[in-house]
Amino acid sequence: FLTRRSSDLNGNSVCRQKATSALLINKGLAAVLPLGDNQYECGGYQAYLGSYALSWGKLLPISHPVTGNHEYLTSGGTNCTSNAAGYFQYYGSAAGPAGKGYYSYNIGAWHLIALNSQCGNIGGCGSSSPQYAWLKRDLAANTTKCTLAYWHIPLFSSGGRASAITTPLWTLLYNANADVILNGHDHIYERFAPQNPAGVADPLRGIREFIVGTGGSNHSGIAMAAANSQVINTSTFGVLKLTLHATSYSWQFVPISGSSFTDSGTSVCH
Repeated sequence: FLTRRSSDLNGNSVCRQKATSALLINKGLAAVLPLGDNQYECGGYQAYLGSYALSWGKLLPISHPVTGNHEYLTSGGTNCTSNAAGYFQYYGSAAGPAGKGYYSYNIGAWHLIALNSQCGNIGGCGSSSPQYAWLKRDLAANTTKCTLAYWHIPLFSSGGRASAITTPLWTLLYNANADVILNGHDHIYERFAPQNPAGVADPLRGIREFIVGTGGSNHSGIAMAAANSQVINTSTFGVLKLTLHATSYSWQFVPISGSSFTDSGTSVCH
């Protein structure tokens, strides 16, 4: 799995999980945030042991994952099971409560919130759902100045796989003055300008969204450039490095060896 070298539609070598995880090992990181679809083609426990454990799994002690749609697939891969059972078994307590997959924690002066965008598997994401009620309580109890949330399926994307299903969660985060959202799902890197849940640019209170679907599977293309999109790359494997300061943050896209694309910047918290 980790050494297979086929090509995607852009002619890029795929299955580069080992190359991307190598960017993170022994770097003194506080945390690693896998953004879902962490193990293909489904999140079977034996598949995690046979593939993921050999690359990104080396960072398991500092990993704080979220689920993707592939974690919930029940066929098409190795040891596929229902309800993302393999995912929850592999990550254990780091994945949050089994069957829910949403949780929060602090790193330094920041509050980080892991959410589950597979809404149909956990009772929904709307205003009457358990996850919505939990997030509302969590945000009300948060006393940090800076807040970051992350989950798999983006609300905004130029890659064609965006979904409005997490709009209620986005709205809660926006109303609570959250600063950053991280997503995956589209196999691209994309950075957005701060915006509100309606997709309107909002430099004062808007949330900056990053899509980082560049961890090692095939790249995907662009369907249509989304409003407020500032940077898009569809051909580079790599990771997003975030440095969380007391009242600000900086970002840097770090490519695998042999690639040159990068993106970086700094912004203050609300």
